[in-house]
Amino acid sequence: MDPKILRIPSGATHKKKRVGRGPSSGHGKTSTRGHKGQKSRGKVPPWFEGGQMPLTRRVPKRGFKPPHQEKVAFVNLESLSLFESGSEINPEVLKKVGLIKGKGRKVKILGEGKVEVGLKVRAHYFSREATRKIVEAGGTTEVI
Repeated sequence: MDPKILRIPSGATHKKKRVGRGPSSGHGKTSTRGHKGQKSRGKVPPWFEGGQMPLTRRVPKRGFKPPHQEKVAFVNLESLSLFESGSEINPEVLKKVGLIKGKGRKVKILGEGKVEVGLKVRAHYFSREATRKIVEAGGTTEVI
């Protein structure tokens, strides 16, 4: 035998069980499903629990998700460093640049990072830290 040829070891594979092929096959008549009952007739979903209250309905539901929750896009100050001094920044500009996605979202400016230049920032919300840093850099903040 050539050692370079890969072979499946003998006894590693079995013939496929052919059910419902007559009495002499050993798997005829009931086709290894036993006699009567729901499982012998098929069409039982794997999650079915025999009429018992299903697990998904037994377990208590937790939490609450408000249906009309306000969607807010967050932008850090370090992201605003790509704008030039004196430029006016609003949600439309941020969307055009690609800092926020989705339509109809309100914008909140967060204070992570530094602002080197004075910017005129218009947004729906500002964190205290963001407002402080923008004003210190010589810029202005305006709530929409």
